[in-house]
Amino acid sequence: MVGRVIAGLGLALTVSLLCGSGRAEGKGQTKRTESVKIGTLAPAESPWGQVFKTWQRAIRERTKLPEGQKTSDDKPYALDLNFFWNGQQGDEAAMVTKMKSGQLDGAAITAVGLGQIHPPILVLQLPGLFTTWEKLDKAREALRGDFEKALDAAGFSLSGWGDVGLSRRMSKGFAVAAPGDLKGKKPYVWREDPIMPAMLQVIGGVTPVPLGVPEVLPNLNTGAIDVVTAPALAAEQLQWASRLDTINTQVVAASIGALVFSRSKLDQIPADLRAVLLETGKVAATALTTRIRNEDAAALGRLKGKMTVSNSTDAQVAEWAQVWKQTRARLAQGTFPKDLVDKAESLAR
Repeated sequence: MVGRVIAGLGLALTVSLLCGSGRAEGKGQTKRTESVKIGTLAPAESPWGQVFKTWQRAIRERTKLPEGQKTSDDKPYALDLNFFWNGQQGDEAAMVTKMKSGQLDGAAITAVGLGQIHPPILVLQLPGLFTTWEKLDKAREALRGDFEKALDAAGFSLSGWGDVGLSRRMSKGFAVAAPGDLKGKKPYVWREDPIMPAMLQVIGGVTPVPLGVPEVLPNLNTGAIDVVTAPALAAEQLQWASRLDTINTQVVAASIGALVFSRSKLDQIPADLRAVLLETGKVAATALTTRIRNEDAAALGRLKGKMTVSNSTDAQVAEWAQVWKQTRARLAQGTFPKDLVDKAESLAR
């Protein structure tokens, strides 16, 4: 019931902030709707999908002309957001490639997708640093300006930051309370993520299974993977949690994301329509952030009620802290600039 109330409030907030009057009247003989194609890994009925659908309706309302009115030239007078759900356009690396080639106009992506555009953004997901939303907010605000400039220079416009949830370890048939519990196991790692493989190398004796997100569920079904590190909400919505039976409560990192558009696409959209798209995108991202944080906490409660709960001891937490420290040091030797890793560590204190 609480989850439903939160969800309803999230949608109501989004609608109230996004919806406004339509565009001013125009005269002429033509009218046309501009379609903006957006990819996402989120299922259509997930909390992300519900907010995106509300945003879609708001865009239509904000950009439509009054009935019977037409524009004075052949430029589009309205926008329509065309979402491709549940990885229909491929994993995030594929979506970024399609934005670069013009096959997609935008995407709702996680830090891994953002890292395909500007790899240093992934420092926000270094293990053991930003394990609370307060710490993440502080670090993201401090680094946001540099990251957004870098994305713009790469040909992308960031419409709004978002969150996926707080990542925890989930497994099948055993608990992962200490680093050594991963030895001999088959953990899933996102194919384009440099962080998790580096961490597993520090632990040693672990063979990661690199996959794209759409490949995870089939591999859980066959037993090809038996450990997943992910937010509770994402694991629940993607059906991963139903194939796992143990959850460790320790937070590994905050999993983040953002809504990005191709700069070349934005430049093709008339200025007034572009302003509406970017303005409402920011509002949608803000409303979604609040909702997802609450929904992730609720999903954790549900999974703890269904799974065996593992709590790491103080000694095991200390072991993880050493593994994560060594992982960050390894990544600072070339994967990320050392000064950026040092800054991230200072922001986490």
